[in-house]
Amino acid sequence: MALLEITGLCVKYGNIEAIHGIDLKVHRDEIVAILGANGAGKSTTLMTISGLIKPSSGRIDLGGEPIHRLPGHEIVKLGIAQAPEGRRIFGTLTVRENINLGAYVCRDKNQVKQTEKWVYSLFPILESRRDQLAGTLSGGEQQMLAIGRALMGRPKVLLLDEPSLGLAPMLVKAIFQTIREINRTGVTVVLVEQNARAALKLAHRGYVMELGRIVLEDWADGLLSNPEVRSVYLGRGSPDG
Repeated sequence: MALLEITGLCVKYGNIEAIHGIDLKVHRDEIVAILGANGAGKSTTLMTISGLIKPSSGRIDLGGEPIHRLPGHEIVKLGIAQAPEGRRIFGTLTVRENINLGAYVCRDKNQVKQTEKWVYSLFPILESRRDQLAGTLSGGEQQMLAIGRALMGRPKVLLLDEPSLGLAPMLVKAIFQTIREINRTGVTVVLVEQNARAALKLAHRGYVMELGRIVLEDWADGLLSNPEVRSVYLGRGSPDG
């Protein structure tokens, strides 16, 4: 059984259908990449999984149980957390305050402390700046903070929306290495990413979306060597991760 399964998912914005009946599976301990151009429906898919957008039809199951009718905070409690596109950290709060906001569903103070220690081990720069206002961090540090905040709920599934956006190639490489490390601890990852080459080098499997539909699905190596994917998404201008 897939840990996360989407079946026949349709999403509308008013009368406009943005997602057209997609099917998608994510197995435990996988990293699954969702690729596609702007407007393909990638972020809408993640926000629907998170409960921020309600589907017009179809279903989403976590561990075999439907979650698509639940509010977002209940989905977080069940083990899905998202680091959104654009980071959306709270700039007037400190790094530590931002981190601890991610633990709002956890009532075990000792577990919160242990998780915070783990996040700082993944991103040592955040520990050294824990009393600094988050708005003064660099773009890469803010991305680390967004991921760290999401991890504070000890999710089963971590949703990452464009973690490489606006970052220098060396920072992208460092963050993707950390994502691999997070996955090795048992966190399943769904990665939406326009840097297709870096995403497919990291992922186990991938899906390609176009205009709200999934048009390709394969192992990451298969997508990397697919002539159509190489032509559209892996051109010479793509930064290598």
